[in-house]
Amino acid sequence: MRFGFVGSFGSVAQTVALAQEAEAHGWDGFFTWDGISVGELDTWDPWTLLGALAVSTERIRLGAMIFPLARRRPWKVARETVTVDHLSGGRLVLPVGLGAVDDGGFAGVSGETTSARGRAERLDDALAILERAWSGERFSYAGTHHTVTDLVFRPQPVQRPRIPVWAVGAWPSERSMGRAARWDGVIPQGRTGPVTPDDVRALVAWTDERRRALAAAEPERFLGDFDVVVEGVLPEGPDAAAAHARAYADAGATWWVESRWDAQRDTPETLLDRVRQGPPRL
Repeated sequence: MRFGFVGSFGSVAQTVALAQEAEAHGWDGFFTWDGISVGELDTWDPWTLLGALAVSTERIRLGAMIFPLARRRPWKVARETVTVDHLSGGRLVLPVGLGAVDDGGFAGVSGETTSARGRAERLDDALAILERAWSGERFSYAGTHHTVTDLVFRPQPVQRPRIPVWAVGAWPSERSMGRAARWDGVIPQGRTGPVTPDDVRALVAWTDERRRALAAAEPERFLGDFDVVVEGVLPEGPDAAAAHARAYADAGATWWVESRWDAQRDTPETLLDRVRQGPPRL
């Protein structure tokens, strides 16, 4: 199992320093987040921040938890992803989902799609365009909401065959999980609460079966590893944290991403203290 950390609170300088500390203390990934207007929370542009993180770290995976592609132009995301992928030497991962409509970037502006169906359709269009753009070949695409004609994106990403995509999967929704199964990883979400190790065990079995069936038609698409990425807060104390993470690892999870969002408890200083403790030893 690999371990990531979300820089949920702090200034730009504090977030960059937190990522450097995460790398120095054995974490495998560092993630920012993608918001526009979330209450009064200090919020930074994720792509600008990821560019800074790419040139100030050397080893750890980088991304944002998560990118709501429904409110982004996929051709612009294609350019942003390739740039950060090259800046980082191939360390970018792209976690994606429908996004939260209470973000002012959805609910506080006109013209954005807020229905779950509309956001899902735009997400699927965006992923289809990104995959074609990352190929480096000339392409056109006609989707439900986006049509592009005769585009070429160069250079290709450092990573082949593509930048890894982790998609949020609402377990046990077949449609949502089916989208994730077509990509490179799933960030499972439970319908009534956090996913449990038993949930992970069941969704891993379901995903393995689905990917085997899909591979019969597109074998070249399903050759790589598939990540199962669990978000949460580990218990205090190294033994308790290790036992908690081990239960998910034994169930088939490949990543634990420490994601702390309690404004009453979590500050830039407490995040730094936690990062310096390092990830659990399994």
